This record gives sequence, structure tokens and C-alpha cells, in this order.
Amino acid sequence: MVAMPLFGLKKGGKTMRKYLYSENGFVEKAEWKPNCWVNVECPDDSDFQFLTQELKVPESFLEDIADTDERPRTETEGNWLLTILRIPMQSSQHGIPFITVPIGIITNNDIIVSVCYHHTELIPDFIQHTRRKGIAVNNKLTLILRIIYSSAVWFLKYLKQINNDVTTAEKELEKSIRNEDLLQLMKLQKTLVYFNTSIRGNEVMIGRLKNIFQDTDYLDLELLEDVVIELKQAYNTVNIYSDILTGTMDAFASIISNNVNAIMKRMTSLSITLMIPTLIASFYGMNVDIHLDGFPHAFVFIILLSAILSAVTFIWFRKIKVVLKTVPTVRHPAG
Repeated sequence: MVAMPLFGLKKGGKTMRKYLYSENGFVEKAEWKPNCWVNVECPDDSDFQFLTQELKVPESFLEDIADTDERPRTETEGNWLLTILRIPMQSSQHGIPFITVPIGIITNNDIIVSVCYHHTELIPDFIQHTRRKGIAVNNKLTLILRIIYSSAVWFLKYLKQINNDVTTAEKELEKSIRNEDLLQLMKLQKTLVYFNTSIRGNEVMIGRLKNIFQDTDYLDLELLEDVVIELKQAYNTVNIYSDILTGTMDAFASIISNNVNAIMKRMTSLSITLMIPTLIASFYGMNVDIHLDGFPHAFVFIILLSAILSAVTFIWFRKIKVVLKTVPTVRHPAG
């Protein structure tokens, strides 16, 4: 039986260290006992002292968990086992809506500790879920697998929000292509990259944990299969949304390129059209005999000539544009 008491040290009104005891769901206790799950969130000096001095947790494990770029892996030191996973969380940093952060689960024969240096929704939701469903977590491997399963559920939950954000951005871009909407799509794409690498890392952890605990009574093959299925679903969903988002950005990039080409064509046509009266005016600005000195309506004649030539040029460009639109596309036979 995995015991998990829940005692809270207050930091800014938030409970940061909890002791949880597993019955039909996790029950809060006031103090630590052997086989308790100690859940530490955003640890401070007192938490660090408790873990290292009272529970004798290796300091190197806590330092590894503190690294925000730490990848999912396992490490052993004596009879201690460190399992690092990556879990999703909401974030407002750098405008990216979601990121992934490491959570470390440290175990030995009678101690189970989870440490995360970020405030996430996953662990509180996991605890409440076990209480609602009356789930008994009987050993350390079951706890690790259920946390991985919960992480996959939260990945899928956030992926639905990302899909909604993509749909909203697409509707805005259909009205008017703005840099803000394109930047939002780029940030969502970066989030999907984070999710992809984290889910794959968690999948690798499943195989390592299976090898570590294969000769013990802790291994629940049915639970293990459920976790693998949920992770694969999350991984496939990430790939689908990533492909959709990439295709959407490529489509809008093509639209922008076509719009720029159309504008450049108009500007070129306008430049050539306006060049004609400028050219005629430059002729009459030269110090040569142009044989119109005695003509009383020379100025009007020059204006009309420039206007007529400009109009002819404009009509010619319009006809070229129409002809290009009506030219059929030549299809070459296959082979």
C-alpha cells in the first residue's frame, strides 16, 4: 500500500508540500510516514532541507529536476530511482500558450517523492480524479504510470484548445492577413513541437520502466497498455494538428506571395503608363527645334498626345491580363 499524507507549507497562500496516503483515492495527512507520497511543488529552502536531510534524497536528483530543459529519463543512485517526465502546462511566457516542464518522481523501498518546480494543474487534478473514482494506488510503479497517463490526458486537452486557437486564427486571416495572426500560428506551431518531443520522451520511459520492474509484482500489464494507448493517441493527435497547421501556414504564405505579385504587376503597369507623358515632356524640354513654336495649340496637342498614348498603353496591358487569364493550361500526358 502506497501511503501519501498531505501536509501543507504555505507560500503566498498556496500549499507547496503535501503528504498523501492512498486508500480509495488519496487522503491528506498531517505528517510524513513511511510509504507516503510526498508531493512538492515549487520547493523552497525548507522543502529542500526536508528532502535532503530527513528523507535523504540525493541532491543531484533535485538539481536535475530543476533543469527546465531536462528530458524524460531514469537514473539510479544506490537504492534510489529517479524518473523524470515532461508534463504540459499553460504559460504566458514569450506569448507561447503552452509549454512542457519536467517533473521528477524519486523512489526507494519506502519513500515516494514527486518534485516539480512549476505550478501545474495536472497533479491537483490527478489527486481529485483518484478521489472521485476511488482509485487505489498500491505501489510506486502504479503511481508513475498513472501520472504518465494523466499527462497524456492533459496533452489531449490542451491540443483541443490549440485546435480551437488555430481555427480562430484562420477565420481572422480569411478576413484580413495580419502579422499578429501569423505570429500566433507560429507560436502554436512551436507549442506542438514541444508537445511532440515531450510525448515521445514519455513513451520511451514506458519501455525503460517496464524493463526495470519486469521481475517485480509492481508491473500491471493492463494499466501499462492503457498508458501506451493514451500516449499514442496524444502523439498521433499532435502530428495531425502539426500537419494541418503547417499546411495552413503554407497556404497563407502562398496567398501573401500572390498578393505581392499582383501588386508588383499593377505598379509596373502604372510606372510604364506614367512614363509616356514624362518621356514626351522631356522631348519638349530639350533645346532643339521641335517645329511647334508657331502652333497656337501646341500645349493642348502635347497633353492630348500624352493622354492618348497613356490610354492605349493602359488598354494594351489590360488586354494582356485578360489573355493570360483565358489561356488554357497545357497538360502533358503521363509517361
